Amino acid sequence: MKALPLFHRLDGEPCLVVGGGVVAARKVRWLVLADAEVHVVAPEIGEELAELAARGSLMHHRRRFAAADVTGKRLVVAATDDDEVNASVAAAARAANIPLNVVDNGALSSVIFPSIVDRDPVTVAISTGGESPTLARWLRGRLEELLPASIGAFAAFLGRKRRSLAEAGERPPRAFWEAVVAAGPKRGEAQFEALLADPASKPKGQVAIVGAGPGDPELITLKALHLLLSADLVLYDNLVNRAVLDYARRDAERRYVGKKRAFEGTRQEDINRQMVEAAEAGLNVVRLKGGDPFVFGRGGEEIATLAGRGIPCVVVPGITAALGAASYAGIPLTYRNVALSVRFITGHIARGSEDLDWSHLVAPDQTLVFYMGLYNLERIATALQSSGMPPDMPVALVENATLDTQRVVEGVLSDIAERARAENVSGPTTVVVGEVVRFRSRTEPPAGTS
Repeated sequence: MKALPLFHRLDGEPCLVVGGGVVAARKVRWLVLADAEVHVVAPEIGEELAELAARGSLMHHRRRFAAADVTGKRLVVAATDDDEVNASVAAAARAANIPLNVVDNGALSSVIFPSIVDRDPVTVAISTGGESPTLARWLRGRLEELLPASIGAFAAFLGRKRRSLAEAGERPPRAFWEAVVAAGPKRGEAQFEALLADPASKPKGQVAIVGAGPGDPELITLKALHLLLSADLVLYDNLVNRAVLDYARRDAERRYVGKKRAFEGTRQEDINRQMVEAAEAGLNVVRLKGGDPFVFGRGGEEIATLAGRGIPCVVVPGITAALGAASYAGIPLTYRNVALSVRFITGHIARGSEDLDWSHLVAPDQTLVFYMGLYNLERIATALQSSGMPPDMPVALVENATLDTQRVVEGVLSDIAERARAENVSGPTTVVVGEVVRFRSRTEPPAGTS
């Protein structure tokens, strides 16, 4: 480690910024947030600095830098585009033994501005030691995703309660605070009050039914990510990309409860039992389901079970297979004057006319999407044609949707089953039927697809 990270209290302390442009404004922004007394020395300043000066957030000294400007300052920042001026500022600050930052010049600087994630009073600082500011900004972006906006208010709540308990002469054990923090920003206050009222009581668990999306792990929501990071137990099914499990906290238990066609799997009753038992034992449970929990995901049955036992439950939607497959394959599910509606059908029940009213499915101006329709593809194509859909209706098979192994096979109703066999389509497949397939764009999947 070449630089020791420290947090400096600058409330009311005089700080100097030399320079009046965009780069200087970025540094001033942070100093203002830290409630520093900001002095800007520059012949001219830009719009943002002028606005801050008008609000009284900084003092502008309209002239060129002089060595005496560093006198009495707690921090000096050189942020001009003139190397000679920056060198003069550095020399004056070093002579006065004042912490110095020369923007984009680590060799001249004695301190470095990190990339900052601000969730006041929670602050996270990232530095690459001046080697790659771009990487530091990228890391900051990832942390911005991980930390909920409410974490700052939660930290302030914890601070207030800790001080009030200390003033009352109470010092709860470490396990007390760990239980409150583990409950997270949304449930922490209730957890605090419950444990304070009965320190021996068990912390209450909850279940989050979370959509993991169609495959690409980067398609989960921020809310799903936050819940995975606080989970004690993750119950996941067959269609969840295992890479999504890497988002869970390291010590969380990961338990497979999936089912596969033609294979014995975990019964739904057993999954319900595992959720209830874990939550009643005080664990935070994430029930992770492929796609969206409420689209052919039996999420409704799980919610009913939890509600019947009085267990807190939240549901986090996910990008369902139809939307993910169509988007990554470049197929618009609706198109003006071509398809005005979309119908989702599970391919598992499409076993013949006794299961579906096929005549309603051949209505004009609509797109059909069959989930997991590969196994019954021939029956689906035959039933649609028998009910009046033209044999030349376009069909697309999207195999392994949104993954780097995604493959799209196109055909028409009369030949799609034969094409699937010829192309050896065998992975999880979404079937899109409708005129919209003609408008497919052969674009590349989004960058970063996993």
